[in-house]
Order: sequence, then structure tokens, then C-alpha cells
Amino acid sequence: MLSYEIVFNAFVTLLVTIDPPGLAPIFLAVTRGMTREERRQVSVRASVIGFLVLALFAIAGTVILAVFGITLPAFRVAGGFLLFFIAFEMVFERRNDRKEKISDVAVRRDHIHNIAAFPLAIPLIAGPGAISATVLLSGAFNGFTGQAALVGIIFVCLVLTYVVFLLADRIDNVLGQTGRSILTRLLGVILAALAVQFVADGIKALISAPGATG
Repeated sequence: MLSYEIVFNAFVTLLVTIDPPGLAPIFLAVTRGMTREERRQVSVRASVIGFLVLALFAIAGTVILAVFGITLPAFRVAGGFLLFFIAFEMVFERRNDRKEKISDVAVRRDHIHNIAAFPLAIPLIAGPGAISATVLLSGAFNGFTGQAALVGIIFVCLVLTYVVFLLADRIDNVLGQTGRSILTRLLGVILAALAVQFVADGIKALISAPGATG
């Protein structure tokens, strides 16, 4: 039986790593010149692709790790460090700079022809941080019911991302530069705390694993 705390922490972790508010100005940048209908189509496609990628790792993430001989506690420690690095970038506003560079390259190369798949869906929505968080969380969502719950959480996060894309121009005007900066830093601090918890849980599991001290 999944507790409310586990479900809520999973939702917060995924929402923070995907960071829909942080993607709003990037979405506006890469869809510059598009009509409202074209932006809506891009929003739908990017959200669907991002959902499919994260759902795959939610269902088969542990299997993929097993193929490479990686234990979940080891991945939890590594993923926790990665999430902490992302949080560090968010707090010091380095993550948005990196995202903007990725989006600029995509605009020059593809001229927004396939902008929904790259860079919006991958790597901005379903990036290394979100994928790592999904695999880490899958350890607490066992069985069919647990996997279904995690996929449902991912679905809710992507629906919120889709809504943010639709309202991107309004959200950007409301937040402004100061608002975006404050929100990004606040989410970064929350993610940093969650990342530390991931590392602590992973180390604890590694130490208590059979043969760890033998």
C-alpha cells in the first residue's frame, strides 16, 4: 500500500526536475513565429513524447539497470548526486542558460521543423534528471499497482507541463524576470533536499545489503 508521503514526494520530485515554469520561456523561444494552433500542436506532441519516454523508464527502468549489472541503491546514489547538481544549477541560474543554448542550436538546425521532439521532449522534458528521478522512484513503486501509480504521477506532471506550454506567454508576463528567478531558486532548494535524501537512502541500502560488510 503506497503512502500519501511516497506519492507526494514522487510528484514533487518529478515536477521539480521537469520544471514546467522554467520551460515556459524556452517554449516561447523555440516556437517564435508560430501561430497559436501550431504552438498547441507542438505542446501536445512534446508532452506525449516526454510522457512515453518517462513511462518507459518507470516500467522498465530497473530491468534496464539489471542488464548493465547496476543495483538500484547504486543508481540511487549516482542519481541523487545528479539531481543535486541540477539543483545547484537551478539555485545559481545556470540551468536556464544551458537550456537556452540547447534550444538555440535546435532552432538553427531544424528551423522548428521537429521542435516538439527535440529539444522540447528530449532533453528538456525527459532529460537526464527526470529520467534518473523516474528510475529512482520506481524502486518505491513495486508491482503493477505501484507502476501504474508512478505512470499516473508522470501523466499528471506532463498534463501540467502541457497546460504551462499553452499558457506560456501569459505565465512569462506574470512572473517576469524576477519571478522566474525566485521560483527557479525555490524549486532548486527543494530538489537539493530531495537529492540528499536519495543519496542517504542509497548509501544506507548499500551498507545494509548482504555481503556489503563481508
